[in-house]
Amino acid sequence: MNSIHSVLAQDHQTCDGMFAETEVAVGRADFAAARSEFARFREAMERHISAEENIVFPAFEAKTGDRSGPTEIMRSEHQMMRDLFVKMDAALTQQQAKQYLGLSETLLMLLQQHNIKEENILYPMIDQALGPEQQTILAKLQATGIGRT
Repeated sequence: MNSIHSVLAQDHQTCDGMFAETEVAVGRADFAAARSEFARFREAMERHISAEENIVFPAFEAKTGDRSGPTEIMRSEHQMMRDLFVKMDAALTQQQAKQYLGLSETLLMLLQQHNIKEENILYPMIDQALGPEQQTILAKLQATGIGRT
């Protein structure tokens, strides 16, 4: 049986792979490929973030009654990521590799710290809090395209 933790952690890895492909394309100065890869990455990240904010977090918050703890911090970090996505997209559009790579480094550090917090702290808390209700949440995640096998 899949858990919310395992499904969302696997989705982190999928997104990370797309992010790395974008950086490889920028390194080759292949901006057409970089823009295409970045669009795929950004779409996958938006799907992941939206699923957390609209499906997973509300279920956890309803179960625990806590709306001001770790989920609030994650939402704040999600907004920081979205802000970086806009700047990174602009750098790719303007073919500014140095600018993109600087922003990419910032995003990488943010993602690494964010994912560690989610995977080591928040997701286990969510799995424990939701118990058997996880299956309903997993079905909703699959409907968004996350966790399909």
